[in-house]
Amino acid sequence: MTEQRGADGFGALGLDPALVSAAASLGYEEPTAIQREAIPPLLLGRDVLGQAATGTGKTAAFALPLLHRIGKSDGAQRRVRGLVLVPTRELAVQVAEAVHKYGRLLDVAVLPIYGGQSVGQQLRTLKRGVDVVVATPGRALDHIRRGTLDLSGVEVLVLDEADEMLDMGFAEELEAIVDTLPEERQTALFSATVAPRIHSISKRYLREPVRVTIANETTAAGKKPRVREVAYVVQRAYKVAALARVIDMESPTSAIIFCRTRTEVDELSESLGARGYQAEAIHGGLSQEQRDRVLRRFREGVSEILVATDVAARGLDIEHLSHVVNYDVPSSPDAYVHRVGRTGRAGREGVAITLTEAREHRLLRNIEQHTKRKISVESVPTAHDLRARRLELTSAALEEALDSGGLEKYRTVVEALGATRDILDIAAAAVKLADQSRDGSDKDEPDIPAIAVLPPVLTPKGARTNAAQRPARRTNSEDMTKIWIGLGRSARVGPGDLVGAIANEARINSREIGAIDIADNFSIVEVSSSKAAAVIAALRGKSIRGKKVSIRLDR
Repeated sequence: MTEQRGADGFGALGLDPALVSAAASLGYEEPTAIQREAIPPLLLGRDVLGQAATGTGKTAAFALPLLHRIGKSDGAQRRVRGLVLVPTRELAVQVAEAVHKYGRLLDVAVLPIYGGQSVGQQLRTLKRGVDVVVATPGRALDHIRRGTLDLSGVEVLVLDEADEMLDMGFAEELEAIVDTLPEERQTALFSATVAPRIHSISKRYLREPVRVTIANETTAAGKKPRVREVAYVVQRAYKVAALARVIDMESPTSAIIFCRTRTEVDELSESLGARGYQAEAIHGGLSQEQRDRVLRRFREGVSEILVATDVAARGLDIEHLSHVVNYDVPSSPDAYVHRVGRTGRAGREGVAITLTEAREHRLLRNIEQHTKRKISVESVPTAHDLRARRLELTSAALEEALDSGGLEKYRTVVEALGATRDILDIAAAAVKLADQSRDGSDKDEPDIPAIAVLPPVLTPKGARTNAAQRPARRTNSEDMTKIWIGLGRSARVGPGDLVGAIANEARINSREIGAIDIADNFSIVEVSSSKAAAVIAALRGKSIRGKKVSIRLDR
C-alpha cells in the first residue's frame, strides 16, 4: 500500500516509471515540498534556483530529473552527461550513493570524485566510462587540468549547497569548471540561503531560472513545534559543567555539539570524555581515515556525542540525530538554520540547544527574527534537578523490575531483614542502593554558584527577568498521557524508532506524540490522551529494533 501511494505521488510529477519504482522501493510515499516544486520545471528543461533548508529532500529534487533526462544508459558508450558539484567529500559520497539507488533500474554509472581518495582508482573508473560525476570543486578541476575528466558532453549541471561552496572559498574553482562546460546545458543551483553572492552566480550560470523557495517551517497555532529550541544562559567559565547538566537532563541518543575552533573541539571532547560521556571530535585537522572512523563509531552508536566545527560537519548526513547543541551562539542566523536543520528530520522530533552568555542576547533576537520562531530561554538545571531526575529514572526502573517478576530469590533477604527492621526502611535502603549504582556516588552534588543565580537576560518577548526564576523543565500538556515502553538506550532505541512505531502501528499523526524520554532500559512517551489506549493496543506484542515491546500506561 505504501509503495502504491509513493508511485502515485512521484508518478504524477511525470518521472520515468523506473524512477517512480525506485522511489517507491526506497519508501518514498509523497514528494516533499522542494521535490514537488522543483521536479516539474527541471523535467521541462528549465534552469532552477532552489532554496530549502537542510534535510528537506533536495538530493532527490535534482537527482531524479537528472536521471530522467539521461535515461537508460548505454553501457558500451558511457560519457559524463551529468555533473553534480558539492562542497565536501562526505556529501559527494552521499549524493553519489543516492544517485546510484535512484538510477539502478536505468543502469546508470555514477562516480564520486573528492580529495583524500586514491586518484588511481578514480582514473580507472573514468577510463571505463561513467554517466554521472559527483565531485568536490577542487578535485574536479584537478582532473580537468590533467585531461582525465571530459565534460564536453555534460547536459545537466547541479550546484548543491552552493552557499557552502562559496563559504569554503570555491568561487574561482566553480568558475573555472563551468567555463569548460557546453553552453547548451541545463543548470540547477540549490542552496539553504540565497544571499547576494548566490544571486550573483545564479545570474552568471543560470538562464531565466525558475525560482523555488521553501520557507522555513512554522508551527501552527496550538501545535507543538517539531524541533524544541531552547537557550541556556551561562558564564563562559562554567560552560562545560552547564553542558554536562543539560546532557544529563536531556539524555540524547545522538547529538552534535558545534564549536567555533579546532582547539575548542579537542578540549571539549576531552572534557566530556573525562566526565564519562562517549564523545568524539571531528574537525579539519583529522585525516580522511580518522574522519571515517569517527563517523562510523557515531553512526553505529558506539559514541553518542560528536563535537565538531561547522566546516568539519558540512555535508554530514546523519539519520535520527536527536539533539543539536550550539556551544556558542552562531555568528549568523544562516549558520543557526544550517545547524538546527540537522535534527527533527523526516517528521521526527528534535531538540536544538544553545549555550549563550548574557551579552549575546542580541544574537538570539536576530536569530528569532530571521527564523520567525521563538527560542525558549531557560535556567540551567540545578544539582537538585539532576537528583530528582535520577530518582525518577530509578523509580521507573524499580517498577519495571516489579512488573518483570523473578523476585522470589530476593524475598528471603527481605523477610530476614523484616524480622528486625521496618519494611519501608528496607525498601528505602534498596532504592538508595539502586540510585547510587545509577549515579556512582552517595553524596549530594555541589551546585555551581555561577549557574544557580543567573544575570538578567532578555526573554524571547523582550521583557527583562531573571533566568533563575523560570522553571527549568516543561510542564506536560493536560491533554497528553504518558506511556511506558520497556525498551531504551540499551536496545539502541531512539526517538525516531518510537515515533515511527507509534505513528505507523497506531495510525496516528506524529504531531499527536509529545515529549520522549529514553532511559537505559525503558522509555516514556507522551501521546494524546484520546489515542493512548489505541497506541497501547496497537504496539502490544509488536517489535521495535527486533525486540518485543512491553507497553502500558506510565504509573
